[in-house]
Amino acid sequence: MAAILQIRDLKKTYEGGFEALKGITLDIEAGEIIALLGPNGAGKTTLISTICGITEPTSGSATVGGHDIQQEFRKARSMIGLVPQEINLEPFSVVEDNLHYSRGLFGKPRDEALVERILKRLSLWDKRRSRVRELSGGMKRRVLIAKALAHEPRVLFLDEPTAGVDVGLRKDMWETVAQLKSEGVTIILTTHYIEEAEAMADRVGVILKGQILMVEPTQDLMRRFGRKELRIELRAPLDALPAQLSDYDIELADEGQTLVYSYDTHADRTGIAGLMRSLNEAGIVLRDVQTRQSSLEEIFVDLVSEGSTEEEATA
Repeated sequence: MAAILQIRDLKKTYEGGFEALKGITLDIEAGEIIALLGPNGAGKTTLISTICGITEPTSGSATVGGHDIQQEFRKARSMIGLVPQEINLEPFSVVEDNLHYSRGLFGKPRDEALVERILKRLSLWDKRRSRVRELSGGMKRRVLIAKALAHEPRVLFLDEPTAGVDVGLRKDMWETVAQLKSEGVTIILTTHYIEEAEAMADRVGVILKGQILMVEPTQDLMRRFGRKELRIELRAPLDALPAQLSDYDIELADEGQTLVYSYDTHADRTGIAGLMRSLNEAGIVLRDVQTRQSSLEEIFVDLVSEGSTEEEATA
């Protein structure tokens, strides 16, 4: 696939010298979903704001569909839909009017059928004549998404789109995201719900202190960094690990009732067979055995910790 969004050495330094972006380079392909993960202050929102023309970059460049975000701002911006973190809707406006107004801002003709499809897709059709002030927080966030889609963008930025949304609404939104992807819309999202990024994103990018630590296909990231745990529940608790287990990456948990053995799923040998022999030699009786794959959240925490340590070391 061709890259619909190309970012080259993009930097943003604010007055006072704070570097919010420190040379971001990234290609995003048409029709993919990429999740940007990072702690608060990592630069996620600044990156989105810069590409959308809300913030001017200090240096570097970015193009959307081949249009430079500064030299061809209007053409680039017309291809972008933005759902911000903040709910910035006029409280006395009518829901469907927000969509018509947004289309007008981008020079698009009024399209009743399109607005109806978008509102129905986001379960807002019954609320189309309601004023924004009458809606719940979750419904207002749906209106933000509907408004962002009104001018038929090819790239959609979702900045914490499910923040403050209940489980039911969140599920509906992610079904909408999947449908948009199937229609060829490119989606860049930031989220704190890491399990959603794991389930939905084609690729995951980790940002820390204005720099991208890495961008990888989600499944590759899981395979490369993911480890499995073998949790061994014991019939009788242990006060300490016996000498026979000293060579294994194993620890006691649950007040000595559980042994937790970590291993690499891609190693030539997992060591499980040897561990079981050692447990038998030590006279340890098992009650139950379970395996558990490390989550993307754990991988993310490890990556951010490593990135912070490396930056401190080079400071």
